[in-house]
Amino acid sequence: MPQLVKITRGGQITIPAAIRRKLNMDVGDYVEIEVVDQRLMLSPKHLVDKSQAYFWSEAWQSQEREAEADIHAGRIKEFDSLEALFADLDGED
Repeated sequence: MPQLVKITRGGQITIPAAIRRKLNMDVGDYVEIEVVDQRLMLSPKHLVDKSQAYFWSEAWQSQEREAEADIHAGRIKEFDSLEALFADLDGED
């Protein structure tokens, strides 16, 4: 759905409403822009707070996938108290 837009003062353009809706873009969102083969490529981006960046690292996400697989496979234990949990942990080698 190509649409023609005009560059305004300061090099600004307006992304048409239909395109913003289709991409679920809102006021204040960030867009990455790059030149690819003489074309401008715009990609919506979501920023992650620095204090939460560890969660999105490949290592952490790998562990999340492993934990999710363990949960779905039933490889979990439930404990009635912290003491029971610690006793189980103490019993592991």
